[in-house]
Amino acid sequence: MICPTLRIATRKSALAVWQAEYVAAKLRALYPELSVKLVGMSTQGDKILDAPLAHIGGKGLFVKELEQGILGGDADVAVHSMKDVPVELPVGLQMMAILAREDPLDAFVSNHYSCLDELPLNSIVGTSSLRRECQLRANRPDLQILPLRGNVNTRLARLDDGFYAAIILASAGLIRLGFSKRIRSQLSLDQSLPAIGQGAIGVESKVGAYEINSMLGAIADAETTACVSAERAMNLRLQGGCQVPIAGFAVRQGGELCLRGLVGSQDGKHILRAEGRALIQDAEILGFQVADALLEKGAKRFLIY
Repeated sequence: MICPTLRIATRKSALAVWQAEYVAAKLRALYPELSVKLVGMSTQGDKILDAPLAHIGGKGLFVKELEQGILGGDADVAVHSMKDVPVELPVGLQMMAILAREDPLDAFVSNHYSCLDELPLNSIVGTSSLRRECQLRANRPDLQILPLRGNVNTRLARLDDGFYAAIILASAGLIRLGFSKRIRSQLSLDQSLPAIGQGAIGVESKVGAYEINSMLGAIADAETTACVSAERAMNLRLQGGCQVPIAGFAVRQGGELCLRGLVGSQDGKHILRAEGRALIQDAEILGFQVADALLEKGAKRFLIY
């Protein structure tokens, strides 16, 4: 091994650090002689908390500074939540490893109610995800959906302070940070189709960094990689971002992948769904096919180009 020290760029939130440490532990288990250093960075998404992501540039704001750290030589790789990574990466960078996925479902978190159906009429629910808002409004048009930004601890504190009757978070983040008991129930795939890449961790690196990329390839999970590749291909074809409610979730069934996709309006009054199946090796083709099916149903009128 030529790379004695690996510098991992990460956001400074508890969840981001957990994910970076998780990747570091995977690498150390395979390469005991490897020294790993975390390089904490602040992103625009972390700094601007008083506006919805859709209004300030989308989830890509959580990865740009980390990518610049790699390109500028301050780090060798960056660890991301795959749901935060734009479908098109900067020239010279690649997503070298996607690790096994944690629970991909959305979590219903409340101190007084056990599920979405139990919420009283006109209850206040917190989320800043247009995808979640769209599907919540489709299921419960009476709910008041209010913005909720910040890290996991901040969001839970806002709930505990009584600002919301319930909040919706990714199950994966809660599980990873030891907050599984805060999950009162999970929203089904029909209630809330997950975000593209939700629950998966990705490691981004430079194209041509052969020794580093060889190490990263050893920790990649083939099944999750195929599923996320299908989801991201769907989004690439749609050219969707945080400004539009888009969901996509793929699962392996035998030697095939099954992909479900969704595009809707923020008010939840219009939701288009499509799904498809293909061999695992045709993950990207499957993503394009499901996107084309959504476009044929009229998804273009909801998309912002």
